[in-house]
Amino acid sequence: MNDTVRLIQAHHSDRSFKADPIPDEILDDIIESAHLAPTSKNGQQVSIVVVRDAERRKRISEIAGGQAWVATAPVFLAVVADLYKTYVGLEKAGVTQQVQHSVEGLVVSATDVGIALGTLMIAARSYGLGIVPIGGIRRNPEAMVELLELPQYTFPIAGIAMGYVDVPATQKPRLPIESYRHEERYHTENVRPAIDAYDISLVKYFKEIARTDGTSWSQNTAASYGEVYFPKVKPVAAKQGFTCED
Repeated sequence: MNDTVRLIQAHHSDRSFKADPIPDEILDDIIESAHLAPTSKNGQQVSIVVVRDAERRKRISEIAGGQAWVATAPVFLAVVADLYKTYVGLEKAGVTQQVQHSVEGLVVSATDVGIALGTLMIAARSYGLGIVPIGGIRRNPEAMVELLELPQYTFPIAGIAMGYVDVPATQKPRLPIESYRHEERYHTENVRPAIDAYDISLVKYFKEIARTDGTSWSQNTAASYGEVYFPKVKPVAAKQGFTCED
């Protein structure tokens, strides 16, 4: 195993940060790494909003449902699906953009945001920083749109809180690899046994770290996926121009 793979496989989400600022040259390197990541059709439909102001980070932590680590981390990066810049490019070319009206438009933008997000996390951790990805900004996306002054045809998909770690986190176990890696076809027969095993191992992990509110993966996932847990996403995305008509 080489050092890069070792770094990737040691991933864990840190939620305890020191107040120490991230040097500009390191933050620049991290963001430039994501800037150079691949995008579909070279559309580059991703933008990053850097938030260092303490009051704005506090507001984002509230928007995300009270995630205190967003406020305590010295930097928050909002990763934005951005079809505004493609809209401007098409306008220059004399063409009216239509992709924002399709499901594909939202899917391709979110996919490229995911690539950027992963790149940011690896780059940050390579500099010894702790990170935690934050999807909770979609809990109230309109508030994020207003706070970041996002234009039409953009949408705040996720973000990352990052900084130097105070109290290190532990690595949470994952579902068995058999539920993730499928040879030649999707093996449905592997899924239930993997979930059964994982429910046991996850509860054991929570007990080991003395987390009293930890439940099995099945129970925890049911608490979110048994409903539309961020119901404001669809109307706000439509308001921003992502109508998903086609």
